[in-house]
Amino acid sequence: MPEFPASQPVALPQSAAPVAGVDEVGRGPLAGDVVAAAVILDPARPIDGLADSKRLSPGRREQLAGAILERALAWAVGRASVEEIDRLNILQASLLAMVRAVDALGTTPGHVLVDGNRLPHWPYRAEAVVGGDGLHAEIAAASILAKVTRDRELAALADRYPGYGFDRHKGYPTREHLDALARLGPSPVHRRSFGPVRRLLGSETA
Repeated sequence: MPEFPASQPVALPQSAAPVAGVDEVGRGPLAGDVVAAAVILDPARPIDGLADSKRLSPGRREQLAGAILERALAWAVGRASVEEIDRLNILQASLLAMVRAVDALGTTPGHVLVDGNRLPHWPYRAEAVVGGDGLHAEIAAASILAKVTRDRELAALADRYPGYGFDRHKGYPTREHLDALARLGPSPVHRRSFGPVRRLLGSETA
């Protein structure tokens, strides 16, 4: 589980019209929650080095996540569970995690920038930006916070469910993961609606 709380809400005057960046992590894995983060940066306390989390080393992501928690005006993490992913589908679960992250900010952003090409149904003024984590510092900060949160959670799941290698592949369908899945069967945190897991469950009941 993450070593920091789920949110740091702050009351901001509506006239400030703060901009929130939103990104999610975990659409592709076969296991674990999908995690989204929302961040409102403080222009008076800039953070050097913000970038798409995928372009950063794990150590650098950890450093920047600490700076985000310390300097951002507001931040929050939202998620959708494995059960919700299987019930809703991964797209709708990802959008739900985004809604939960923004709602948890504790203030109404004047504008929301979302990485990707889809927006949740919500009351906020918002814009979907393809490749936004490489274009907007707010989205980059959200991508870093979401990635660090989820990576920590998968490392914890590796201790809880040994043998799958969650701490190494973070639930993605690597050869190591698929071999472990075939050998051990699905764990409680595997997404039953995803092809490799669904096919394995089907073969077990055949």
